[in-house]
Amino acid sequence: MNDFWIILVGALVAGSCSVLGCFLIVRKMTLIGDAISHSVLPGIVLAFLITGTRDSVPMLIGAAALGLLTVFLIQLFQSSGVQSDAAIGIVFTSLFATGIVLVSLYTQQIDFDLEHVLYGEIAYTPWNTMTIAGIEAGPKAVWIVGSCFILNLLLIFLFFKQFKLVSFDPSLAAAMGIPVLFFHYLLMSLISLTTVASFDSVGSILVVGMLIIPAATAYLLSDRLSRMILVSIGVGVLSSVIGYYSATILDASISGCMVGSAAILFGLAFLFSPGNGLVSLLLKRRKSKESHA
Repeated sequence: MNDFWIILVGALVAGSCSVLGCFLIVRKMTLIGDAISHSVLPGIVLAFLITGTRDSVPMLIGAAALGLLTVFLIQLFQSSGVQSDAAIGIVFTSLFATGIVLVSLYTQQIDFDLEHVLYGEIAYTPWNTMTIAGIEAGPKAVWIVGSCFILNLLLIFLFFKQFKLVSFDPSLAAAMGIPVLFFHYLLMSLISLTTVASFDSVGSILVVGMLIIPAATAYLLSDRLSRMILVSIGVGVLSSVIGYYSATILDASISGCMVGSAAILFGLAFLFSPGNGLVSLLLKRRKSKESHA
């Protein structure tokens, strides 16, 4: 049963992240997930100092607040003329450094397991259960990440046209009366919430990897955004299943093997994608040369 829960949590994380990752790919903002996963550290520490507890709820609130602040500051710097990659680097390194300073100043004498709080381990999720009305309802991570997955799917489905236009052509979206800034921050809020909710349970490497790699794989295999989203979810879920059993065989990190499996699937798509694969392009060039010979 533990195997099932671990695979389910991995699949839910992959699904939640890959849906949003497709929009990050087309908007060329793939590093935003990595930025959020580092810059939330001050929020986690402040939540602990204010509440005096390591309970996941205040930690989640504090981290989510800093995640939104990260997105706001990045957008502010970009609108002021700072390059996108520079804005991301400046914000997340500065906030991460602030978090480290807070840890060194205020948590030295307190039992504050930063590594566990910031870099959770998916192998432990079956034992961190949730109780509802005195009945054990399964791992807490399933409920938290599953809720994010449903919320992401619901909002993307309801506002797919708006998200699509804002991502591909914000000028056209504005001309059509779509509030571009609102949908930008809504998307960034979903990314912040999903990132924070996921890495609290499964670890940052799995979240950042699933936010980028399945979507990048789907980008090579699809020519429509709607199809890209479906393919990315499938790649993410398949990576979770393959990665778990690979980790079992190799006795290695589960999260690492899941991300590694996603990377292998990306490599296969990069080589053999019918439209964009390296092998396919080489074959097309060879046929073109033969036809002109």
